[in-house]
Amino acid sequence: MAEMVTVRLVFADEGAFHELDVDLPADVLARHERLIDALREEPDILGSVYVDYRRLVAAHRVSDTGDDA
Repeated sequence: MAEMVTVRLVFADEGAFHELDVDLPADVLARHERLIDALREEPDILGSVYVDYRRLVAAHRVSDTGDDA
């Protein structure tokens, strides 16, 4: 099974912020310098996660310890 990386997506919706953690393939993310590029361009990600880019305000990796990286 492929190694997965937890990525936290933060969305803004009518003044409120919502976080969503998703697990994405590490090898796919490694192909891109920026997370947003992987989220927008990779077929493996596009086929498994819907991202509303109009509301997306942040995306970052979450460390294995549960702390933000």
